[in-house]
Amino acid sequence: MIVEPLEVGGEAALPGPLLTELTELYASNREFQQLSGDFPDPDDIRPEQVAASLAEELAHPDAEVLLARSAGHVIGISVTRAHHPTDPDDPDPWIGLLMVHARDHRVGFGRELAEIIEKRFRALGRRGIRLAVLENNTNALSFWGALGYEEIDRRPDQRLGRDCVVMRKDL
Repeated sequence: MIVEPLEVGGEAALPGPLLTELTELYASNREFQQLSGDFPDPDDIRPEQVAASLAEELAHPDAEVLLARSAGHVIGISVTRAHHPTDPDDPDPWIGLLMVHARDHRVGFGRELAEIIEKRFRALGRRGIRLAVLENNTNALSFWGALGYEEIDRRPDQRLGRDCVVMRKDL
């Protein structure tokens, strides 16, 4: 697996073939899309919606979007933030999204991508990492728990007020 930052400069749009692959990645995770409500219709996720979502993420100065590729195809994506967007006392970076194409679930790509993210933050001297999982996303709760993340809080997310489990892992 090769992981590289997604870099979109200025007004530049994502290249068409990449946007197509990313749209397929998002659409392949229908169950998550249904739970999250991030897109109006989880059965009809459109390229312009994915582009807008990524542009919103990349508008934050401490956000990083990583693309994971295998055999020349996008198989995963992650969005991280170096700092909590509204809590200056929170010392940890956050994983805002980690998604692997549904056809590639349960082969270790998600675990590998998570480990790469952890390694990147560890190299920067960070001591822990946090994320929030939708309370009703039992698959994600199991996944993150298996990677050593532990529940530290429950609270609504900032964007849509969805019930979330906040998890943390020491680095």
